[in-house]
Amino acid sequence: MSTMRDVAARAGVSTKTVSRVFNDDPHVLPATRAEVEKAMRELNYVPNVLATTFRAGRASVIGVAVPDIVDPFFAAIARAIEDTARAQGISTLVTSLGDDPVDERDAIESMLGRKLSGLVVAPVGLDHSWLQRWREHTPIVFVDRGPVDLETDTFTEDDEQGAHLAVSHLIAHGHRRIAYVGDVLHLSTETKRFEGWRRAQDEAGIRRSDDLVEVMVSDRDAAAAALVRLRALPEPPTALFSANARTSMALAHVLRADPMAMIGFGDFPMADTLTPSVSVIDQDPYRLGALTSLSSSASRAGFRRPRATDGGGRRTSVGRRTRPALPGRGRAAPSALECLDRAACAALSE
Repeated sequence: MSTMRDVAARAGVSTKTVSRVFNDDPHVLPATRAEVEKAMRELNYVPNVLATTFRAGRASVIGVAVPDIVDPFFAAIARAIEDTARAQGISTLVTSLGDDPVDERDAIESMLGRKLSGLVVAPVGLDHSWLQRWREHTPIVFVDRGPVDLETDTFTEDDEQGAHLAVSHLIAHGHRRIAYVGDVLHLSTETKRFEGWRRAQDEAGIRRSDDLVEVMVSDRDAAAAALVRLRALPEPPTALFSANARTSMALAHVLRADPMAMIGFGDFPMADTLTPSVSVIDQDPYRLGALTSLSSSASRAGFRRPRATDGGGRRTSVGRRTRPALPGRGRAAPSALECLDRAACAALSE
């Protein structure tokens, strides 16, 4: 098997130059790059990944930790990261954290113990200060939900404004009794969406009622029980705001027998085939995952990123895109993506 030294000798360059060519270093002269690539082809050179791992002290693997890889939203985020990584010769290791905050630390530390090049986390926990010691030598990016007591690159959506947009849509259609149906309120995403639900009604002069709030609705049985309680109220709701796609899927099944107006935060598979149809706030999770792959931390983990044309570090909103309404199915505009890395945002802006 040919070695890097063999390639260097054939091309008449140093082994360091061969390494730079293989790693797509932009500072290599085009003529030199062509000679090295020619030598690689002629010698059928294959890099020794194991040796590279030993030298670097870590594997070319990006860890991705999400609450549930089966969830379409998190699956799309993971797929975007995997696609970006594969294009750059980096492998991905994906794990599901589950719903219990207590289990998060063990699951993440198990991944970090594998000497990852970097880690992307969609958290479920209530404290991430313990990650500081890991962050000192492993780049860590948070996605969808921000960390608690930890400063690091974070990509989230404007959940409050997205919920406000959804509830305002229902109000514009004449609804005044709008129920909030969600899952776990301690999560930052749910908390902000709950605030958006409240703010939209306050601004419209609608008196809010705590009896219109149903949480821990993540499956069909819980959805059925929630609807029974809501419909038994002296003044039952005329519409539902579903705070996440998993809740929406559960509600959609139960509502088939007795429909009610509903809008959901987050699209879900086959939502447009339902009768009646379901309006959603379309989040574009694939783009959110792609943005994490272009952050400053991801760059340190081995992802190649476009050159910045603007200063970094400030919070920037990107990604608003209005999709036209489909027949029988409303699609509200997605909530804005917020990012801490202007170069990453600019790379995907339209």
